[in-house]
Amino acid sequence: MLPVLIFPQFDPVMVHFGPFAIRWYAMAYIVALVAGWRIARHLMALPPRAATTVQVDDFLTWATLGVVLGGRLGYILFYQPGYYLAHPLNILQVWHGGMSFHGGAAGVIIALIVFTRLNGLSFLAFSDRITTVVPIGLGLGRIANFINGELWGRPAPSSLPWAMIFPDAGPEPRHPSELYEAFAEGLVLFTVLWCVSRSLRARQHPGFIAGLFLFGYAVARTVCECFREPDAFIGFLPFGVTMGQVLCVPMAIGGAGLMLNACLRPARTSVMAAPEPEPEAVDGGAAR
Repeated sequence: MLPVLIFPQFDPVMVHFGPFAIRWYAMAYIVALVAGWRIARHLMALPPRAATTVQVDDFLTWATLGVVLGGRLGYILFYQPGYYLAHPLNILQVWHGGMSFHGGAAGVIIALIVFTRLNGLSFLAFSDRITTVVPIGLGLGRIANFINGELWGRPAPSSLPWAMIFPDAGPEPRHPSELYEAFAEGLVLFTVLWCVSRSLRARQHPGFIAGLFLFGYAVARTVCECFREPDAFIGFLPFGVTMGQVLCVPMAIGGAGLMLNACLRPARTSVMAAPEPEPEAVDGGAAR
């Protein structure tokens, strides 16, 4: 029998500044937003151009609010509505965790709809470029979950070389499902989307890349959920499925629909309503 790995007791706080502290989870969000913003600026400029770099800079604030507010409200509504109804002040305690990707996705979609309408942009073309960078945040977020020792996997055979004992999950060796998700939802999905986004043909069919993201995430999450322990306050739903898998069903359907619709429409050589020249001050890359 192979020795079982013991979960290393990471400090969830990355660095202390007197009474203030920066947690790994918060740093994952910060790095993901900054890295995604820089890559999105590059993608938006590829033909057919979907937005100016100034508009990408402006959307960073919208994306941040969509992720945080949507992720928090999604967790409350999808996972623990009864608890937060009884303890409404705890809704503000985001530093204790409790974020839902599906809620964050809904928040960003709403932000995309409003932002593109206000700026006269193509919702689908703009969404294609934005969703390409979303897996960066997914991967980093799952790594932060692992560092925090949370959202661990289901019991695994001790013969599994990477089976791990999580102190807060009992003495059974388990799958490090956070790392599975970081790999599938983060690295693999980003690689696929990045490669597809380099194709002019794909970019000329607005909605295809966004649909691929939705469908790809739904598949990756559904598979990874087979190794992840369901939340104790929900458990398994009928037929042995989890809440995460149920929430992926509409994502998969919506993603497939977007890809089909994009393929059936003729290629577009221009997606911006009125392309604007870039001011010299913006070319340096400073955020507004």
